[in-house]
Amino acid sequence: MSTSEENIRKKLLKNIRHKYRFVVMNDETFEEKYSFKLSQLNIFTALGLLAIFLVVLTIFVIAFSPLKEYIPGYSNDVGMRKNLMQLAEKVDSLEKNAKAKDLLFDNIRNVVNGNTKNKVPLSRSGSKADLSGIKLSPSEEEAKFRKEVEKSDQYDINSALNNTALSQISNYYFFTPIKGAVTTTFNPGLQHFGVDVVAPKNEAVKSTLDGTVIFAGWTSETGNVIQIQHDNNLVSIYKHNAVLLKKEGQEVKAGEAIAITGNSGELTTSPHLHFELWLNGEPIDPQELMVF
Repeated sequence: MSTSEENIRKKLLKNIRHKYRFVVMNDETFEEKYSFKLSQLNIFTALGLLAIFLVVLTIFVIAFSPLKEYIPGYSNDVGMRKNLMQLAEKVDSLEKNAKAKDLLFDNIRNVVNGNTKNKVPLSRSGSKADLSGIKLSPSEEEAKFRKEVEKSDQYDINSALNNTALSQISNYYFFTPIKGAVTTTFNPGLQHFGVDVVAPKNEAVKSTLDGTVIFAGWTSETGNVIQIQHDNNLVSIYKHNAVLLKKEGQEVKAGEAIAITGNSGELTTSPHLHFELWLNGEPIDPQELMVF
C-alpha cells in the first residue's frame, strides 16, 4: 500500500470517528437545553441497529398474528386443509352427477328423435318379420318350474328382505363410499355382513347418504369405526379407517368425506374399507344398491 493511499485511509477513519456536538438551544434566550456528541460512526451504528430491530419486529408480527394468512402459498391451518379436501370431494361428486345427467338427457334426446337401432330382424323385402306365430305363453314344464322356485323362495329370509325392506329405499340414490376392488363379498352365513373394498392408501371415505354420525371411535377388532344413521332406520358402517374426520352428533351429506382408508384393528391384514348397510336391524348386501 502506498503512502498516499494510507494517508487517505487514515483521514477517512479520522473523519468517521470525529465527534460533533449536537446542541438544542432556546431561540429567544439562547439557553442550551440539550447537547450530546455524535460521530458518523455512531450514526451508522444506530441506523443499522434500528434497521435490524425493524426487520425482527416485522418477522414477529407476521409469524404470530393473522397477517400470515395473507402471504401467498402459506396455509398452516389443519381445519382449512380439511375443508378444502371436503370441498374438492363435493366438486368431484357434483361433476360426476352432472356427467350422468348429461348422458341421461342425451339418451332421452336420441329416443325422442328416433335415433335408436332397430333390433327387430327384417325380411329380405325390408318389412318387419312376422312375429304372429311366436308362442309367448310358458309351457307346462316352465310353469311347473316357476311354481317350485316361488315356493322355495317363500321362506327365504334374504328373499323376503329383498322384497319388503329394500322396497323402502329403492328410490334412494346411494353414493359409493369408495371406488376399488371388492375382495370379500356379503356373506351372512360366514358372519360377514358387508363388503371389503381395497382402495389406494389415504383415500377419502365418503358418506353413502345424508345422515347423522351416531358412533365415531376405536375398537380393538375393527380399528377406527364410524356409523351413520340415515332415514327409514337405515345405518351405514365404515370400519378399519386410518383417520376419522367426523365426530358423534355431526350431520353429514351424501358424498362428504368422513374418514381416510387404513389398516386399523386386529381383523385386517392390508389397507381396505369394510362397509356395511343395516335396515331395521337386518344386514343388506351393499352391492345390490351400488357399484364399487
